[in-house]
Amino acid sequence: MSLISIRLADKVLNEVKASAHMLHMTQTEYIRKAIERMNEEVLKEKRKQKLAQASLKVREESMNVNKEFSRIEHDPEA
Repeated sequence: MSLISIRLADKVLNEVKASAHMLHMTQTEYIRKAIERMNEEVLKEKRKQKLAQASLKVREESMNVNKEFSRIEHDPEA
């Protein structure tokens, strides 16, 4: 495990201390869990964006297929 050093505003540090105490955990554990949670949120957002992009590609292709079927329905000899 690696070690990092961070600077926090006094207000933030006091909130960390109070919240960690309330949850019966160390400040380090509290901060570690906060970072892990943030990493999960970023990953979730990244997946959401990729899914949206894939959905747009599929939607575009579906529209092309629908146009082709429509053309065939209206002019089967085309």
